[in-house]
Amino acid sequence: MDTQVTIIGAGPVGLTLAVDLGLQGIKCTLVEKKPEPEFLPKMERCNARTMEIFRRMGLAEKIRAAGLDSSVPMDVFVVTKMTEKPLLHLEYPSVDEARKICEASEGTSEPAEPYQLISQYTVEPLLKSVAEKLPSVTLSYGTEFVDFKQDARSVVTTLRRADGSTYELCSDYMVGCDGGASIVRKTLDIRLRGEGNLLRLRQALYRCDDLFSKLPLGDGPGHGRHYHVADNQASFLIMQDSTKHWTLHAVVESDEAMASQFEKVIGADIDYEMLYVGEWKQNLLLADRYGHGRVLLAGDAVHLVIPTGGLGMNTGVGDAIDLSWKLAATLHGWAGPNLLRSYEIERRQIGDRNIGASRYASQGRRKWRAQWQPGFNDNTPEGAALRENLARVADVEQRKTNEMIGAELGYRYVDSPVIWDEPGGPEHLFRTYDPTAWTGVRMPHVWLEPGRSINDSLERCYSLVRFSGNTEGVSDLAAAFKKIGAPFRMVDLPSPKLRELYGRDMFLVRPDLHISWRGNDLPNDPMALALLTTGYPVERMGRHHL
Repeated sequence: MDTQVTIIGAGPVGLTLAVDLGLQGIKCTLVEKKPEPEFLPKMERCNARTMEIFRRMGLAEKIRAAGLDSSVPMDVFVVTKMTEKPLLHLEYPSVDEARKICEASEGTSEPAEPYQLISQYTVEPLLKSVAEKLPSVTLSYGTEFVDFKQDARSVVTTLRRADGSTYELCSDYMVGCDGGASIVRKTLDIRLRGEGNLLRLRQALYRCDDLFSKLPLGDGPGHGRHYHVADNQASFLIMQDSTKHWTLHAVVESDEAMASQFEKVIGADIDYEMLYVGEWKQNLLLADRYGHGRVLLAGDAVHLVIPTGGLGMNTGVGDAIDLSWKLAATLHGWAGPNLLRSYEIERRQIGDRNIGASRYASQGRRKWRAQWQPGFNDNTPEGAALRENLARVADVEQRKTNEMIGAELGYRYVDSPVIWDEPGGPEHLFRTYDPTAWTGVRMPHVWLEPGRSINDSLERCYSLVRFSGNTEGVSDLAAAFKKIGAPFRMVDLPSPKLRELYGRDMFLVRPDLHISWRGNDLPNDPMALALLTTGYPVERMGRHHL
């Protein structure tokens, strides 16, 4: 083999996958058509779960250092323009304030890491610089995917260099992280289904060095991250991580019109340069499958959401992390056949759920925007009534976009072949995080001591976390994992407080920090538990002792 994993597409998802595989010693080649990362506005926020993932990869502080200054508020405004009093002001804490909330938490209700505003054009070069330092990762920018063929043992990918010459790369697996128009997915003849082309907008990127420092302009809003304009053009102004760059989305007739639209939204003379204009469509689409054979798909290649709610790139990073450890386990030789098969089972349900969350949030935004009508900006009692009504509706509906902590932290893998079957489970909520320690969820975070999360103590292996002194069957379980060849360790945390928080004596936690089993006593057949959770077909043994 030339490499173990070929990755097509060096956006945040492909780069995260390459870095995480590289950290596990897997030889991978990342292929990207662009000669280098582009300075284009796309994603602009890593949510709490993504930051926890980057914490585990040792990257959280690098992400924060590169992103928005931690003291800047994350407030959201609904405005008529940037020089007039906001119709609605929703206050959200800065990263500094959010970290204080997280650090002060004594339970499991908060994440180990709060969100971070960082633009895609910032995070891509950062991840690329990390990947370049990993000896098992090869980066091939300026290289285009052409085609592939696969058999039971390998994938041969045909690639085209910038000079037009082609060559073949042989690998154990290939992963398409090549976006919504994925050529890899189309080559596999996998369809996207759902609601497409719901709205067409233009997006422009502006350099405007003084705007942030001059806020507020007159009676206009102060510092924040999002400024939704109450108009009939879906105008939406976003502050990027440098505070010197701004993105505007709007429904206008031409690229050139995005300049006048920016000036209209700002409402004051300000020096600026329009750097980029592009068109994009709102979609809510899910792929029928997440791959075929030795070719797999991740990120926008398999799920397209409306950015409302911030679940696009963040869902893709979750795909990358779920897939990474399963590919590594398979290539290291200890995984059963169900482990890699579980990737689609686990992540497709999350893609579907997050499309639902995005739909819920975007419907809320459409509802308050629908309150606009001619005469809205008039200095009349009728105009004032229209503005008051829109603000009242937006105060309810806009929160659906900005408060998605349940979707971020509370997702659970259901009916996975590598998670112990435990019927029931908590409801999947978008806006409320219920920190239950049910099978299938991420191990809820709690501080063991200042700065040290329970999940910081769990290595890239299967961890049997014990909150009590019950040792019956533990040595047999360790022997079972050793016989399979899977990494395993005991983590003893005897604590009545932790036992009360988590609700069981013992938890088997996977390398990706999701709970694969829990109970007060180990099953009678520890080998069956080890086999099931590492991907080997075994008969389900019914519910364990609770």
